[in-house]
Amino acid sequence: MRALISVSDKTGVAEFAKNLQNFGWEIIATGGTMKLLQDEGVNVINISDITGFPEICDGRVKTLHPNVHGGLLARRDDQSHLQALKENKIEFIDMVCVNLYPFKETISKPDVTMADAIENIDIGGPSMLRSAAKNYKDVTVVCDPQDYSHIISEIRENGNTTPDTRLQLSAKAFAHTAVYDSGIATYLQGVVVEARHALPEKIFLNFELAQSLRYGENPHQSAKFYKQDTRVPYSLAFAKQLHGKELSYNNIQDANAALNIVMEFDEPFCAGLKHMNPCGAAVGKDVLETWEKTYEADQVSIFGGVVAFNREVDEKTATAMKPVFLEIIIAPAFSEGALSVLTAKKNLRLLTVDMSKKIENPQQVVSVNGGILVQDLDTKTVNVTAEMTATTKQPTDAQLRDMNFGWRIVKHVKSNAIVVVKNGCTVGVGAGQMNRVGSAEIALKQANEKGITSNLVLASDGFFPFDDTVTLAAQYGVEAIVQPGGSVQDEASITKANELNIAMALTGMRHFKH
Repeated sequence: MRALISVSDKTGVAEFAKNLQNFGWEIIATGGTMKLLQDEGVNVINISDITGFPEICDGRVKTLHPNVHGGLLARRDDQSHLQALKENKIEFIDMVCVNLYPFKETISKPDVTMADAIENIDIGGPSMLRSAAKNYKDVTVVCDPQDYSHIISEIRENGNTTPDTRLQLSAKAFAHTAVYDSGIATYLQGVVVEARHALPEKIFLNFELAQSLRYGENPHQSAKFYKQDTRVPYSLAFAKQLHGKELSYNNIQDANAALNIVMEFDEPFCAGLKHMNPCGAAVGKDVLETWEKTYEADQVSIFGGVVAFNREVDEKTATAMKPVFLEIIIAPAFSEGALSVLTAKKNLRLLTVDMSKKIENPQQVVSVNGGILVQDLDTKTVNVTAEMTATTKQPTDAQLRDMNFGWRIVKHVKSNAIVVVKNGCTVGVGAGQMNRVGSAEIALKQANEKGITSNLVLASDGFFPFDDTVTLAAQYGVEAIVQPGGSVQDEASITKANELNIAMALTGMRHFKH
């Protein structure tokens, strides 16, 4: 019996090879694997002695040879195969133990170059795995060090691996090479997409299990949480949970929506979310002020919600938050004092997330029956400027600041979306209504119920098809509006705003969120 061993991950391979040798197996190896095994006292046959050909092209070509693949692929129950091996003096290879060049780890490095990525594309390794896996009836294929102990146990008991184990290992090897190849394809497609600014014709979803969930949106729905290979900022998949229960399906959805809002702001900011919509959000001079303003924005809806900050949570802020029932608090960091306060709440989930940089070229994938939709994530937000004003009345500097704030919040509210703000804080949020006036009524009435009835700024994710929203806004004390424009009825809304002495800016960019 002969085993060919060539591994990048050398964990446990020396002991594995020693056990095989003790069972009478011959060991064939390549390059660094051969040197390691020899240093560990294993008798090793150089792959070049099998192929009769030296490694060439800096090791790019060493196992791509009939003496290797003939020994792997020949069927032991086919006389013509056996005759071909005999005529060409090729011997069987009964096991392949291979893991592949670290392509995923290479492209995860922040300073990776295209040349580095290309050099870490394994060719010979996947070829040997596929050959061995195809001929699983006679050949054992090993791609995971976790399988070494089980394989050795079976050989010790039976003299070889069992047919059932070889089939399982074959399926595992094909899955391994499929994931490896899809990672390469995805990386190279990403380079092309960035250069051409166009989505690819084929996509490969390469995710690994991050967490099994108790259930999905409802208890009768099963669910799991998967993460991609490459670490990215503002990602719940790569968050560190410091305290609390495991995340639920709905927690993950809400927390992800919160992170997308937080990514909009550079100044101290806080957002509270329920059902993927912000119920309160605010900027402030420090983290404590952002929390106080966010909480005051909607004390009722924030109950059981998700709160996210873009600054470290300190002890004063933690103390202010402690009386409120929350599901999750997300921040780039928590001070020791904050952790001491918040970890007293047994079930409160505390998560730290990398917010050191923005996500580059993100894509959003949504499932539909029988397919998926892929689009660029809506990360572009234009700054609202005085030059965008379409009305006679110009916004004040304070109103412009609130228009920019509201514009960054409304894009994260389910359409039709209306957000009413004042002094860098939401005072009313209308989400997901079938008509825009309905959303406006909800948001404006929320502000009115708080006694806030003057100098309000209203933001709309889509244009106004009629002037009715402008008319309604004026009745509740709105003095400035920001909306994308683009309706054939824009002039009617502008005229109405002029009549009512409201400043209105048209950004030219809409932010529907279905």
